[in-house]
Amino acid sequence: MATDVAERAVDHPLDPLTAAEIEAVVEVVESERDLAADVKYHNVMLDEPPKETVKAFEPGDDVERSALVVLRQNRETYEATVSLADRTVVDWTHVPGVQPAITDEEVVRSEEVVRTDPDWQEAAAKRGVENFDLVIVDPWPASGFEPDGYEDRRLVRAISWIRTDETDNGYARPIEGLFAFVDLDEMAVVHIEDDGVVDEGSPLPPEDANYRADKVETRDDFEHLDVVQPDGPSFDVDGKEVDWLDWNLRVGWTPREGLVFHDVSFDDGEEERTVLHRASASEMAVPYGDSDPNHSWKDAFDIGEFHVGRMANELTEGCDCLGVMHYFDVAMNDADGEAETLPNAVCMHEEDDGLLWKHTEWRNEHTEVRRRRRLVISFIATVYNYDYGFYWYFYPDGSIEAEVRLTGIDSNGVVPAGESAADTHGEYAIVNPQVKTPIHQHHFNFRLDFDIDDAPSRVYEVQNEPVGSERKNGFRAAERLLETEQQARRNIDPLKGRYWRIESTETENAYGRSCGYKLVPHSNVNSPAKPTSSVKRRAGFVQNNFWATPHDEGENYAAGDYPNQNDETTGLAEWTERDRSLVDGDNVLWYTLGVNHVTRAEDWPVLPVEIASFHLKPEGFLDGNPSISLPPEPCHTDHELTATDGGEACGHDGCAGGDD
Repeated sequence: MATDVAERAVDHPLDPLTAAEIEAVVEVVESERDLAADVKYHNVMLDEPPKETVKAFEPGDDVERSALVVLRQNRETYEATVSLADRTVVDWTHVPGVQPAITDEEVVRSEEVVRTDPDWQEAAAKRGVENFDLVIVDPWPASGFEPDGYEDRRLVRAISWIRTDETDNGYARPIEGLFAFVDLDEMAVVHIEDDGVVDEGSPLPPEDANYRADKVETRDDFEHLDVVQPDGPSFDVDGKEVDWLDWNLRVGWTPREGLVFHDVSFDDGEEERTVLHRASASEMAVPYGDSDPNHSWKDAFDIGEFHVGRMANELTEGCDCLGVMHYFDVAMNDADGEAETLPNAVCMHEEDDGLLWKHTEWRNEHTEVRRRRRLVISFIATVYNYDYGFYWYFYPDGSIEAEVRLTGIDSNGVVPAGESAADTHGEYAIVNPQVKTPIHQHHFNFRLDFDIDDAPSRVYEVQNEPVGSERKNGFRAAERLLETEQQARRNIDPLKGRYWRIESTETENAYGRSCGYKLVPHSNVNSPAKPTSSVKRRAGFVQNNFWATPHDEGENYAAGDYPNQNDETTGLAEWTERDRSLVDGDNVLWYTLGVNHVTRAEDWPVLPVEIASFHLKPEGFLDGNPSISLPPEPCHTDHELTATDGGEACGHDGCAGGDD
C-alpha cells in the first residue's frame, strides 16, 4: 500500500517550486520581457536561498521565494531571476556561447526530423532499412565532436536502431556507422556522417532480443515474496519534511539533479544536530572505450547535458519499491513554460538489510540481535537505453549510504557476420549475432555540503601506517590535514584503508574527539583515458575521486553550469586551481564514484544491476552506538510459521525478548 500524498502550500524556503509557482514565474517573464516567437524554457526552478537565510528561518516565518529561469531565443541563452513575492524580474542576463541541456521536446522532435530526412533515409536504406516508421533515434550530445563549420550551432548527434515490430526491443538491431547531426534551433538535419556499412552482405543483426514478459517464456518456480508492515511504517511525513527514528531531513528536487536532500540532522538524544546542509548527485560522465570511430566519440553527461530529473520514471507501486511506501510528486516545466506534475517521482520506504548488531553471551547462553532496517529514498531515471536508480539509505547507527544501480540495455553496435569473441581485443563483447557492446565507464560526482553542528570545519585524509619497532605489530590510522583545495585532490587507496574525515572545529564528543563524519569509499575506478581526451578535459571531476572546496553559492555542479557542447575544463578542476584554504571554513566535499563496465554476454539483452556506492559514517559525532536503543523484533522459524496454531514468536532472548 502507499500512503496518501496531499497537496499543500509551500512552508519552507527549500521546498521545490510548485506547479502554480512555475506558471506564475513564466507569466511574470512574459509580461515584463519582449520575448521572441521561438522562445523555449529550459528550466524554471527554485533559486535556492543562501545558507544564512535558511539557517535563520523559523517555522511560521514568511517564505521568500525566487526562481531561476533558463531560456533560449534567437539562438541565444538567457538567465532570469524572478521574485515570486514581488512578481517581478529582478535580473536578466544574456549568457553568450553556452548551450542549455537537451530538452524532452527536442529529443522527440529530432527523432521525427531524422526519420523523415531523405538523405538519412537513403543512407539507412543501404543498411537494409525499409520501414522508417520502425526506426528509433537517440539524439546524443555532440559535445566536442561537432562537424567542421558547425561548432557554433546547437547540435545533437543522432544514432539509430530498427525494430522488427512496434513491441520488440528497440535496441536489438543498430543501424551502424550512420549519424545525423540535427540543429535543435532550426530542428533540421544539417549534416550526415556515413562511415560505411560494416557488412555489405548482412548490414543488420539478424535476431531480436526480447525481454518483455509477454514475449519470453517465464518460469513457474519463482514464488511471490511480499513485504508486510501491519502497524505501518516508522517514518512520519509533513510536506517535504521526513522524520525517521533519529533522522530529520527535507526531500528536494531539481530538474537537473533529480533527488536532493536538505537540512539533514540527527538527534543524539539530547538535541537535534545538523549533519548536511545539502546533498545530491551533481554530475555524471559516461565515456566509451571502443576505439572504433563509430563509438569512441561517445561521452554523455547524463545530468548536465540531459538533466536526469526530467528523465525520471513514474514509480509503480509494488515493483520499484516494496512495503509501505510514500511517494513524492514533483512539478517541472515543459519547453513552453507550462507546469507538468510527475506523480510518484520519489519513493520512500523501509527495508530490512540483514544484521545490524549481535552479541552472544556464551557463558550464560544469552543472545541479543538487532536487524539493520534502513530508510530508502530513491528515484529512477531512464536515459535512452540506460536506467539509473539513485538510492539514499539512512541507517539507525547514524550512517548514510549513497548508491547507484545501473541497469537497462548497453549501448551497442554492429560487427561483421562471423566475428568471434577472440577478435574483440578487450574493447567490446559480442552479445548477440553481429551485436557488440563496448567497454565503458560511468562516473558519478556527488556534492556533499556538510554542516557538522553548524560549525566551521576541517578536512583530513586518514590511512593506516605502521608504528613501533620492527618486531611488533603496531599500526595506526594516521590523519593528515588537507589545508588547501590542491592538497584535497585525492584518490582512493583501499590497501591503506584510506578515507576522508570532515570535523567540526567547535564541538567534541564526551571523550575529547572532534565531532565529525567520514566518507568511506567502496569499489571505485579511475578513468584510463589520456590526459588530452575529451572526458579528461570536459569532465575534469574524473581526474580525482575526492575533492574539497570552500562553500560558494555559485559552485554547484562538478562540470560547471553548462557542459553541453562545452569543450573546455570547467567546474571542479577549474575552481580548485585557485587553491583556496580549507582550514576552519565552511567546506563542501565532492566524491567521484566510478563504475568500470567491461560488458559481457550475460548483460544482454537487459543488464542485471551494477551497483556502486559509498558510505558516510559518524566518527566522534556521537558518544556511543545510537542503535542500542532499538527494540528486538519478533521472529519466526519455518516450523512455527507452518504450525497449526499459526506460529509464535521464537522463544530465544535475541528475537523478541524471550517472554513475548
